[in-house]
Amino acid sequence: MTNNAKSRKEEALLYHSEGRPGKIEVIPTKPYSTQKDLSLAYSPGVAEPCLAIEHNPDDAYRYTAKGNLVAVISNGTAVLGLGDIGAAAGKPVMEGKGLLFKTFADIDVFDIEVDTKDTERFIETVKNISVTFGGINLEDIKAPECFEIEERLKEELSIPVMHDDQHGTAIISSAALLNALEVAGKKIGEVQVVVNGAGAAAVSCAKLYIALGVKPENLVMCDSKGVITTRRKNLTPVKAGFATDRGIETLEEALAGADVFLGLSVADVLTQEMVRSMAANPIVFALANPDPEISYDNAMAAREDIIFATGRSDYPNQVNNVLGFPYIFRGALDVRATKINEAMKIGAVLALAELAKQPVPDIVAAAYNDNDITFGRKYLIPKALDPRLISCISVAVAKAAIESGVARKTITDWKAYAQELESRMGRDDKLMRAVRSKVCTAAPRRIVFSEGDRLTTIKAAVHLANENIAEPILVGNRAKIETLLRDNHLHLDAKHIVDFQHDDEAERRNRYAALLYGKVSRKGVRMHEAVDYMMRRDWFTLMMVAAGDADTSILGYTHRYNEALKPVRQIFTQGDTTLATMEIVTTKKGPMFFADTAVNPSPSVDDLVHIALMAARTVRNFGIEPVIGMLSHSNFGTDTEPLASKIAKAVEILHYRYPELLVDGEMKADIALNKKARSEFYPFNKLGDRDINVLIFPNLSSANISYKMMEILGGAEINGPILMGLDRSCVHLIPEVAGTRAIRNLSVLAAAETISSK
Repeated sequence: MTNNAKSRKEEALLYHSEGRPGKIEVIPTKPYSTQKDLSLAYSPGVAEPCLAIEHNPDDAYRYTAKGNLVAVISNGTAVLGLGDIGAAAGKPVMEGKGLLFKTFADIDVFDIEVDTKDTERFIETVKNISVTFGGINLEDIKAPECFEIEERLKEELSIPVMHDDQHGTAIISSAALLNALEVAGKKIGEVQVVVNGAGAAAVSCAKLYIALGVKPENLVMCDSKGVITTRRKNLTPVKAGFATDRGIETLEEALAGADVFLGLSVADVLTQEMVRSMAANPIVFALANPDPEISYDNAMAAREDIIFATGRSDYPNQVNNVLGFPYIFRGALDVRATKINEAMKIGAVLALAELAKQPVPDIVAAAYNDNDITFGRKYLIPKALDPRLISCISVAVAKAAIESGVARKTITDWKAYAQELESRMGRDDKLMRAVRSKVCTAAPRRIVFSEGDRLTTIKAAVHLANENIAEPILVGNRAKIETLLRDNHLHLDAKHIVDFQHDDEAERRNRYAALLYGKVSRKGVRMHEAVDYMMRRDWFTLMMVAAGDADTSILGYTHRYNEALKPVRQIFTQGDTTLATMEIVTTKKGPMFFADTAVNPSPSVDDLVHIALMAARTVRNFGIEPVIGMLSHSNFGTDTEPLASKIAKAVEILHYRYPELLVDGEMKADIALNKKARSEFYPFNKLGDRDINVLIFPNLSSANISYKMMEILGGAEINGPILMGLDRSCVHLIPEVAGTRAIRNLSVLAAAETISSK
C-alpha cells in the first residue's frame, strides 16, 4: 500500500469514527423541553394519533414521519466494487446513501442491513417492516436475486420500491443518451447499441433504452463470455431475453459499425481499435468504476468525433446516480405514490435531458470554475451540484405519478410545489461543496500555513494535497513535522515543508527581509528589525505570499485577532484601510453571511458602509446575490440613540451612493429574518419579499456572540473567518485551537478567492 493510500485509509476511518460514530443520526422534530411536551409526545397524548391511524391508516402520513421516511435496505451481497462483503460490512455504504438522501432531497432514512442471502427470507423481512416507511430503496443486492426481489416487492407492497443499482444508472445514462443522440444527429429508433455487462445495472439500462425507442433487434448485450446469442446454452431468463441471433461472438465484432457503446463491466476492455470501428460520432459510455472500460485519454485519442461519458467526476459527462434517486423518491413521496413505475422513470429521464439544455446558473459555473458550461459533447447531463435538480426532477416524477394513476395525493399548484422543494432543504454544506468543486477544477493553489507543525494543520494539509485541492506549504520545524507525519501514518512530500529557522533557509530569509524593508521602511521598521521578523513564523509566512512563493496563507493566532493583523496591515495595506471579517453560517434556510465578526470593535458610519460593500462583493464571488440587513435594536427610527442612528446613517449613505445594492435597516433581527412581518409593518423597506442572507452587525460583540450562539445552540456549521478589505486574497487568520475541518474549509475558501481575484 502506498503512503497516499495509507493516508486516505486513515482519513476515511477517522472520518467515520471521529465524534459520534457513523454518518447519520435521529433528531427530534417537536418540542420536548417541558413535561407538557413529553406528555404529548408519549403517554398519554400519543394515544390520540394512534387511535386516528387505527381508524384511518392513511393518517400515518399526517401524524408520523412515514411520508418522508425511506428505508435503505441491503444484504451486502454486491457492495460498491467490494462484492459480497456481508450485511454488517455494507452498513457504512447504506449510511452514506442515507446522508445523500438527506443532503440532496431532505428525505429521512433508516438504513437496514438484512443478514440473509435467501431471497424468500429477505422479501418476507422487507414486507414485514414496510409499514414503517413511505418508500424503500434496495441497495447493493447481487444479480439475479435482485430482479426477483424488486419485482416481488413492487407487486406486493403499496409504497415506492426501487433498486437504485439497476434504475439509477439507467435513468441518468438514458438522459445522457437522448442528448448525445441529439448532438450526434441520430435517431434513437435507428441506432445500433452494444451493452457490455449483463448485471443489474446493464439489464435495467437496456430495458429503459428500449422503452425510450431503441429497437430490441438493434441492441446486443455482451458478458464476460462474449456476445449473448441464441446459440449459447444455459442462459438465465434475463440474459435469454437479450440474446441475439446475429452471427457474431465477440465484443469486437459487435462494435463494428455500432453507434452506441454502454459499458458496465471492467476496466480496459474497450480498445482504441474497437472505438475506431464504430460509426461516425460514436457514443461511448464507459461507466465501470473506478476505472472505465477505456481511459479518457485513450478514448479522446481514438476518435475526434467521439461523444464520451464515464462514472468519474474528473471527466466531462459524469453519469452519477445522485442525479436521480434523491429527487425520484422526493417526487414519489410527495404524491404518496404506490410505486415507481416506468412513466415516472421516463419522466425523470426527460427532465434531466431537458435541464442540460437550459442556461447554467452562475452558482454552478462558479462551483466548477467554468463559465462555458453549455449543452454539447462535453455537457450532456446536468452537474451534480446544480440546485435546480430537486425542483426539475421531483416535479416531473410527481406529475408522471399522478398522470399514470399511482399517486394517492394530487398536486395542482406546481409552481408552489417547486418553490416548496427549493425552500425545504435542511442544513447542509452545499455552498462549501460548490466552492470546493470550483477549487478542484483549477490549478492547485499554493497555500502556506504558519502553524505548520501542529497536527491539526498537518492533517488538513495532507487532505488538501491528496485531493489535489492545493499545494500546502507547512512552515515549522521539519523534524517535528516529519515525526508527527510518521506517528500518525500520514504522508507529505518534503517539498511541502519549510523549516524557516534552519540555516538552509538563510538566503530566503535575507531575501524576504530586503523585500519587507522596501515595503515598510517608511512605516518605522528598520532593516535589522526586518531581519529579526523573518525568524518569526507569522512574518515569514506572510512574506512567502508577498514574494510570490505562495498564493495565499492561513495564519494562526492565539488570543486577539487584531493583534495578529498587525503584520498583515504592515505588509499588505496602505493608510487606514478598512478590514473586516465575515463568517459563513450554514442554516436550514441556506448560507447566511455575518459581518464584521473579528476586527472592528465599534465601527464608525464609514466603517459600516465599507463592511457592507465588502460583504456584498465577497458574497457575489460565491455566485449569490447579496440581500443585506443592517442590524440594530431599533426598527427604522423607533429609537434615536447613537448606536441606532449610526446604522441608519450608514444605510442612508448606501442608498444614496449605491442605489442598486439590496440593503436596508436599521432593523431588529426578528424583522430582518421575517420578510412577512417586515413587509407588513414596514412596507416601505427596500428588500420587499426577498430573504436576507447578509447580516451586518452594529458592533463586534453582537456579531461575535451571534455566530457563536448559532454554532453551539443552533447547530449551524461555521466557515471562516474570511478576511475582507485587502487588494488580493493573501491571508486568512484562524485560531490556533481550530480543528482540522475548520482549517481545511478555510483553506478551500482562501484558494477559491485567489481564483476569483485573478
